[in-house]
Amino acid sequence: MTPKAFILTFFFAVIITSCSKNIDYSQEHINQTSGRYLYSPDEVIDVYYNNNKLFLKWRGADFIEPVVLDKNTFFVADMYKKLRFVQHPETKKRFLSVIPEGDSGPITYDYLKVADSFKTPSMYLKAHEYDKALQGFLEIKKQDSTSSLINENDFNTLGYKLLRNNENENAINMFKMNTALYPESENAYDSLADAYLRNGDSLQAYINYEKALELNTGNKRAKKYIAAYKKSND
Repeated sequence: MTPKAFILTFFFAVIITSCSKNIDYSQEHINQTSGRYLYSPDEVIDVYYNNNKLFLKWRGADFIEPVVLDKNTFFVADMYKKLRFVQHPETKKRFLSVIPEGDSGPITYDYLKVADSFKTPSMYLKAHEYDKALQGFLEIKKQDSTSSLINENDFNTLGYKLLRNNENENAINMFKMNTALYPESENAYDSLADAYLRNGDSLQAYINYEKALELNTGNKRAKKYIAAYKKSND
């Protein structure tokens, strides 16, 4: 955000905050609107109420208090968006609808309300549920192979962080997930081989270094290990 845009956002937030309303929410409304809304394939907005006040959790912030405009409508300065609770007339599913500037245009159904137990791929990853995380990331890749939500280098970095913390099994699972997402990546197999080697599994290190070398015949580390492994097993 540019400095000018930040200043405008700040002053807009200050002005609109002065218009924030105190709403006496019914228990029915709280029950219907509380919960988890899918902001993106790997991100959610959590809506909850505390002492009859509306709050959000989003991107690591647990206590976002939006500016309430009416029972169903509120402005979130952190997003610079005005949102409204809506229900689809046919499916009866609930959504958060983004209200465009000027409050004009048809109702849109932007962020679907999902089950409270719903987890994004990153949530599964954080919980070390690698198979479920992989399924989710593969689906994201299927929908958009260039999505910024999946990044080979980021996963590789997380894997090495686990290795530094002596979480070898978790690191291996992380690198295995990366090879499944990027089966043509020499670096993904090289990292997986390295993790197996540090974990004392020389055979799996050999197998994955062979795959890395197959993808890049110039991989010196893979060449060196494969030659040493074959010599020791002659």
